[in-house]
Amino acid sequence: MAKKPLPLSKVYGLLEPGPVLLLTTAKGDRKNVMTMSWQTMLEFEPPTLACVISDQNHTFDILTDTLECVLNIPTVDLADQVVGCGNSSGRTTDKFKIFALTATPAARVGAPLIEECYASIECKVVDTGMVDVYNLFVLEGCKAWIDPAVSDPRTLHHRGKGAFMVAGETIKRPSRKK
Repeated sequence: MAKKPLPLSKVYGLLEPGPVLLLTTAKGDRKNVMTMSWQTMLEFEPPTLACVISDQNHTFDILTDTLECVLNIPTVDLADQVVGCGNSSGRTTDKFKIFALTATPAARVGAPLIEECYASIECKVVDTGMVDVYNLFVLEGCKAWIDPAVSDPRTLHHRGKGAFMVAGETIKRPSRKK
C-alpha cells in the first residue's frame, strides 16, 4: 500500500475515540442537551472519563457551574436528532422540545437522562485542572442505565464534516483473564 500525506486538520477523523454522545445538563428548571464526540475512558472502576467541551458552548457554562451531567448514548435511529442538537444552541433553543427528546429524571444528578438513548451514564465532574487550558473535564460515572432490549447497539462515530460511521459487527477473541 502506498500511503499519501494527510492534512493534520483531518487527523481527528481517524482518532475519534468513541460513540457520539448526547450530553445533558440542567441548571434550575432549564435542561440542555449537546452533541459531543470528544471523550475517552481514563479508568474502568469507577468509570472515569475525560471530555472536551468548547468554552463557547452553553453546556460549558452549565457544567462549570453545576459540575454534573449525563452522557447519553444514542443509536443510529437518532442520527437526525444528534445532528440537530449539534447544530443548534441551548442558549436560544429548547432542544428537548425541538428534537422530540424525552427528559427523564436521573437518580444522582440534576441533569436528565434521554429516554430514547439506549444507555445513559450519570456523571460528576471530579477534576477541572485542565479546563482553563484545554476545556477538558474529568468525569466520574456515579450511576449507569441501559435498555436491555438493545442487544447490539448501532452507535454513531463522528468522522468529521457531517460524516458518521455506524458501529457494525461484533467480533470476539480470547481476552486475558482477571
